Amino acid sequence: MPPLKIMPKKKHLSAGRVPLILFLCQMIGALDVPLDPKLLDDLVQPPTITQQSPKDYIVDPRENIVIQCEAKGKPPPSFSWTRNGTHFDIDKDPLVTMKPGSGTLVINIITEGKAETYEGVYQCTARNERGAAVSNNIVVRPSRSPLWTKERLEPITLRNGQSLVLPCRPPIGLPPAIIFWMDNSFQRLPQSERVSQGLNGDLYFSNVLPEDTREDYICYARFNHTQTIQQKQPISLKVISVDELNDTIAANLSDTEFYGAKPSKERPPTFLTPEGNESLKEELRGNVLSLECIAEGLPTPIIYWIKEDGTLPVNRTFYRNFKKTLQITQVTEADSGNYQCIAKNPLGAVHHTIAVTVKAAPYWIAAPQNLVLSPGENGTLICRANGNPKPRIAWLTNGVPIEIAPEDPSRKIDGDTIIFSNVQERLSAVYQCNASNEYGYLLANAFVNVLAEPPRILTSANILYQVIANRPAFLDCAFFGSPLPTIEWFKGTKGSALHEDIYVLHDNGTLEIPVAQKDSTGTYTCVARNKLGMAKNEVHLEIKDPTKIIKQPEHAVVQRGSKVSFECKVKHDHTLIPTIVWLKDHGELPNEERFSVDKDHLVVTDVSDDDGGTYTCAANTTLDRVSASAVLRVVAPTPTPAPIYDVPNPPFDLELTNQLDKSVQLTWTPGDDNNSPITKFIIEYEDAMHEAGVWHHQAEVSGTQTTAQLKLSPYVNYSFRVMAENNIGRSVPSEASEQYLTKAAEPDQNPTAVEGLGTEPDNLVITWKPLNGFESNGPGLQYKVSWRQKDGDDEWTSVVVANVSKYIVSGTPTFVPYLIKVQALNDVGFAPEPAVVMGHSGEDLPMVAPGNVRVNVVNSTLAEVHWDPVPLKSVRGHLQGYRIYYWKVQSSSKRNRRHIEKKILTFQGSKTHGMLPGLQPYSHYFLNVRVVNGKGEGPASSDRGFHTPEGVPSAPSSLKIVNPTLDSLTLEWDPPSHPNGVLTEYTLKYQPINSTHELGPLVDLKIPANKTRWTLKNLNFSTRYKFYFYAQTSVGSGSQITEEAITTVDEAGILPPDVGAGKAMASRQVDIATQGWFIGLMCAVALLILILLIVCFVRRNKGGKYPVKEKEDAHADPEIQPMKEDDGTFGEYSDAEDHKPLKKGSRTPSDRTVKKEDSDDSLVDYGEGVNGQFNEDGSFIGQYSGKKEKEPAEGNESSEAPSPVNAMNSFV
Repeated sequence: MPPLKIMPKKKHLSAGRVPLILFLCQMIGALDVPLDPKLLDDLVQPPTITQQSPKDYIVDPRENIVIQCEAKGKPPPSFSWTRNGTHFDIDKDPLVTMKPGSGTLVINIITEGKAETYEGVYQCTARNERGAAVSNNIVVRPSRSPLWTKERLEPITLRNGQSLVLPCRPPIGLPPAIIFWMDNSFQRLPQSERVSQGLNGDLYFSNVLPEDTREDYICYARFNHTQTIQQKQPISLKVISVDELNDTIAANLSDTEFYGAKPSKERPPTFLTPEGNESLKEELRGNVLSLECIAEGLPTPIIYWIKEDGTLPVNRTFYRNFKKTLQITQVTEADSGNYQCIAKNPLGAVHHTIAVTVKAAPYWIAAPQNLVLSPGENGTLICRANGNPKPRIAWLTNGVPIEIAPEDPSRKIDGDTIIFSNVQERLSAVYQCNASNEYGYLLANAFVNVLAEPPRILTSANILYQVIANRPAFLDCAFFGSPLPTIEWFKGTKGSALHEDIYVLHDNGTLEIPVAQKDSTGTYTCVARNKLGMAKNEVHLEIKDPTKIIKQPEHAVVQRGSKVSFECKVKHDHTLIPTIVWLKDHGELPNEERFSVDKDHLVVTDVSDDDGGTYTCAANTTLDRVSASAVLRVVAPTPTPAPIYDVPNPPFDLELTNQLDKSVQLTWTPGDDNNSPITKFIIEYEDAMHEAGVWHHQAEVSGTQTTAQLKLSPYVNYSFRVMAENNIGRSVPSEASEQYLTKAAEPDQNPTAVEGLGTEPDNLVITWKPLNGFESNGPGLQYKVSWRQKDGDDEWTSVVVANVSKYIVSGTPTFVPYLIKVQALNDVGFAPEPAVVMGHSGEDLPMVAPGNVRVNVVNSTLAEVHWDPVPLKSVRGHLQGYRIYYWKVQSSSKRNRRHIEKKILTFQGSKTHGMLPGLQPYSHYFLNVRVVNGKGEGPASSDRGFHTPEGVPSAPSSLKIVNPTLDSLTLEWDPPSHPNGVLTEYTLKYQPINSTHELGPLVDLKIPANKTRWTLKNLNFSTRYKFYFYAQTSVGSGSQITEEAITTVDEAGILPPDVGAGKAMASRQVDIATQGWFIGLMCAVALLILILLIVCFVRRNKGGKYPVKEKEDAHADPEIQPMKEDDGTFGEYSDAEDHKPLKKGSRTPSDRTVKKEDSDDSLVDYGEGVNGQFNEDGSFIGQYSGKKEKEPAEGNESSEAPSPVNAMNSFV
């Protein structure tokens, strides 16, 4: 039974201190009498039409005609019919019957009769003692599916590219037929942008092609009501090409008459339908607007649609038939306007404008509603409709125009409204409102039922409502009465007060508790009252704990053939018995033994690929249902991969509870540990008020905890986040928790780093490190700065300053100790008493110079200075130490006074002596001493002079070896830059170095101090010497300087290596024949020559001829050839004529010069690359080059290479 609906909105009522009575103040309005059996026994109600046939009723002539008319009322209504405006006496027609207890007519035309006989307009009337209701005018028409008229269709022959319209012109049927084109095989003809069917059923060709040729273009009409299809005669179409057309013309014409057909030229578009440039279209509101433009042209045109001065509705616009048809669904008056279709191809465009007008059959704005009134009450019936044109409103009462109905003094008609006042029970009636225009009509029945009925509660007594906690609860109290009763709700059998926050009372009497809690359990009483009486009913409410899945199944990836288990643990109210159901892909589990359900688990064994999918655990009780799903993915068997270890996933679901002034409890849910157990959680906080975006460390807890009690500071807008950490690393932070602003309090700490230092002699600058916003504990942070002299009896002087970090006290004595303290305060109060620190006012320069300055010369580079300290009061500041200025003013050796840069040494603290290092020997110095404080230096003491004794000199400034000869070297030098006294002499030591870098005997030579040049004679030839040279004073020897040089080699101008001693030419040859290395070398050369002679002699005795190099013709001078410039080695002669025989009678010249023969063997090859020449006595001079490879025997000789000896020309 539907609930009693009184008002369209809810009312929200709040609980108070007095016993709460929920009162429903319902306005008088339309009341539908519920069809409750208990009411129908004694409650009267005018008729109401509940079911009727459609206004335009098309029937199948092959079946019986059934015209429906159903109505309700008390007493049950009787039914009558009119046909074409006159009474239809069904008793006189044996083919017409009325269903018992109903007004539905059944006309039997199957056995006899024709449907056309009963065509007409029918109207049903349902009547009882309270009034009469009428149905719509029902127009009954039988459906028709006529045949096509016989017609002769001539074959159509067209030239390729021409346009064509194949007409369909179906017969007019009821309802209109559905048209489509097919061939003889009942296959739909293909359509495209070029070929398409119009809304009128014709088939349009924008241009024809040869493939369009066929003899079975057939138009079909389908009549759905009769389920019949009618067929038009086939149409034959032949499309011929230009060549075929020319052949046809040539066959029928003589040569003189022949003129060739030309192909259809390309052409711009023109419209096949609609015709002209403009057309009109009218459509009714709510229908589908269909606009069509079909164009011909070559190439095939493309259609575009626009709406002038507007846009096409996005969600209601559709294009059909290759954009040739524009459809707009649910058309409204706003869709009226000019629509333009544009057909384009490369040769041009054509436009057509369709002016659309949307009309409207009547539609309801406010249809009249049934009205239940009690005697003496007032009420209204409102009938408002709209349409285009505006519909006319006509009222009827009990099916009779109200103008000719009996007078009723309680009603007054005001256009679309009937006003009732002081109604009486005998004036109950059914009123009809008819709204009509040229496009249709609306007819609505609404009764006015005048009743005097005491309240009745229709809801059964003592119903038990069971509701899940935190969900809304609805307690029903369906009621009826006239006048309309008011509803009151009580909780408890004695009407105890309801202290909940909000209740909602619905117009049908239902009490809604938006969020039911455990304490909502109890008995509720509904009371309905009107002036005729009172009724009440009790219902009971129980609140149950919600069903929860506390352990959800987890996604799984398993290998084919293995086993998988899903766990699903459910928590529920103890009075509710849940049913656990497992689903796969939202359907039942496969009926296989591999699937087993055991308490909280679903186990699948021998997993196959088909087992993959989504598995859902659903827990159902009589009151709620919860579910959780997991996805199973089946993969091919693979070796068990090593677990992937990673940092944990971040925690989630952060929640703040137990929120106190200085503490809060934070709870979270851990994320996945990714195969490495979580070892700890790190909690951070953000102060959105003072440092937004900056996170600070708050606390750390073990990895097994998910709750932490956090200590808080006052006046901080906290947000928290949590990070998890395992052995791999730390997770990303969780999402931030909700914000929590703590209450303000006085500061609990004072500024730190408090100092008092003066910057001027008459001030005291007090500085401190201020509190940050987090430490302020409240708004309005300030500082109370206090000071007084340490040694005086003055009271504390205090000032309160803003949130700064410095305060300057002016007018203070110079360098006086002060006691200082800085205390924080805010709008709530003061911080604890601060600690007292000591500072000093500003310093001034010292007034007194140190006295009794004494100098003790320790040695030639070090002196010790002593002085007496100055009185502390004269320092006028912090004593930082004493500073000595000292400078060298004259040279003791030259006695010329000159000032140099002063040097400074500072001695920290109260020291009264200090050492001056790094002095220069044999010098005269002055110094003075000054005292230093934080402000600067005091006056200097009197200058005190002292002498340093002689010291050892520095090394000579330079040493050069010049003019080397075969047996002498000349040394030049510059005196030491720092003699450090009077030079007495120079010492020169030298010794030879042989080829193995071994040092020979050391020679020691004394040279007068006034010398700067010295020549050493009788040295060894071509010998390297190392020299050691230093100066001396009376104190001792100074640092030495070393150098190396070599005596020259010979007179040929060969330069020895330059080692800093200069360059020299040899003056005469050196006799090295007695050197051991040279004797060994010559023995090796002689042996090689002997072997070469033996080889040559053997080869010659065998008949071989030996080519001998002729050098004398090419070289007139048999002297030594020059060495190669690149490596200093001897080359070989080259000759254009190879393999010449030796000249007979050749002999050794008197100068004993030997030319190298063309043999592969030579002295150069076997003599370790000796570069040099023999002397007259057979001795050999030269240098080793290390060459050991042989030169090629042929083709690579050099004409510049001399022979290794100068005594032979050839071998015989």
